[in-house]
Amino acid sequence: MLNVPVLTIDDPRRRRAILIAVCVALMAVIASVSGLNVAQQQIAVAFGASQSTVLWIINVYALTLAALLLPLGAAGDRWGRKPVLLAGLLVFGLANVAAGLAPSTEIMIAARLFSGIGAAMIMPVTLAVITSTFPDEERSRAIGVWTGVAGGGGLLGMYLSAILVDVATWRWLFVLPVTLVLVAAVLTLRSVPDSREGKGFDVVGSLTSSTAVAALIFVLHEGPVRGWADAPAVTALAVGLAATAGFIGWELRHPAPLLDVRLFRSRGLASGSVSLLTVFGVQAGIFVVLFPYFQAVLGWSGLRSTVAMLPMALLMMAASGLAPRLAARAGGRATTATGIALAAAGLALMAALVSVDGGYLSVLPGMLAMGLGMGLSMTPSTEAITSSLPRDRQGVASALNDVTREFGTALGVALLGAILSAGYRAAIDSRLPGAPEPVRENIANAGPGVLRAAQESFVDGWQQAMWAGVAVLTLLLAYVLVRGQPNRAAGMSA
Repeated sequence: MLNVPVLTIDDPRRRRAILIAVCVALMAVIASVSGLNVAQQQIAVAFGASQSTVLWIINVYALTLAALLLPLGAAGDRWGRKPVLLAGLLVFGLANVAAGLAPSTEIMIAARLFSGIGAAMIMPVTLAVITSTFPDEERSRAIGVWTGVAGGGGLLGMYLSAILVDVATWRWLFVLPVTLVLVAAVLTLRSVPDSREGKGFDVVGSLTSSTAVAALIFVLHEGPVRGWADAPAVTALAVGLAATAGFIGWELRHPAPLLDVRLFRSRGLASGSVSLLTVFGVQAGIFVVLFPYFQAVLGWSGLRSTVAMLPMALLMMAASGLAPRLAARAGGRATTATGIALAAAGLALMAALVSVDGGYLSVLPGMLAMGLGMGLSMTPSTEAITSSLPRDRQGVASALNDVTREFGTALGVALLGAILSAGYRAAIDSRLPGAPEPVRENIANAGPGVLRAAQESFVDGWQQAMWAGVAVLTLLLAYVLVRGQPNRAAGMSA
């Protein structure tokens, strides 16, 4: 195969068009990760599905996306980033049409699986296009915009999805990604250049990496629900660890590896990956506890709860755009450390101020500090990863960035969700000895007679989860300050 050289685009208007195209495509993928969460009850009623089936309808998308990111990111490098992006948009768009028209749970699950395949073709290529076409002095700003969409797009997608569910039906949720796909396809055809790199495709590395990621994400998603000693969870963990060991061993021997694991000796790649893993984990875990607080403690609707999250999401997106300029002046390590410190301070504020009677204003200052901190830390961490691999391997670099986010999300939900649940259960046992099991399991089952005690118990569990997040971010801050990549003029380091 002939190489199409990596192109640096000098025309700022075309660079702007490229950035808009890939961000619209990314928004379609990100919005679909969380969009169905607002319609769980409607989907269950429409198909007569169990809660477990509904969760699989939602999670099979994220599982497929995470498992295929590395091999399909490499496919973009090998077969051309523009054609892989267009093919991904086609698969993703058709799968969403099928999901919107699905007459049964089987077809819905299959459609969501193919949506994940299309998304895995789209997501790593969007970042790879930026890193391979933007000049060094502009790349940080473009990555900041991409990071803002990746970080805040999920909440914006949930907001728009909640509106669609309220004014129409759950099937209209799929109109949003299909519309974004059509816009992204037109913009891609008009503005995005093609580039590819002609090295061989690592089939064994692709298979072992996909197996490892799928199995380990499955464990993190299902372990808290099924129990960590449940046979499927234990089996998946064993498969995941074995596939990980096989992947590392193969990559160390392969002449053209999918991912050269020796690169993790680089402080930039290691610190960027650890930072993203931790920051996204804490962010996802906080979302898990914020929504029940708004709905079960404050009694808000799903739409109102989503709107309440928007200030944090918008500030996160704005801070992601500001981070490159701050990193250019203060350095990447300082910018990342400042962001992590602000995020930790935000969690501490929420833990200290939250109460049943304090309402939204008791958590808003902490949410804003956390949004600002997350935005400042994500962009330099992302650039630390992408700058550690050569330009002709940017699909793999982008995929590694995305896989790190997915692992962090699963870890955060599992860890902080478990701490919240355990704290809630212990608190309600002390307040209401002998409380009915449904009430002990979930605050949503608390009736009028026990609601106040359940709300206070939830706040107790909330505080424990927040302080755990503070501890995790404090450890990350120490790691970045001690181990973080040396600062560079462009602020590329984490």
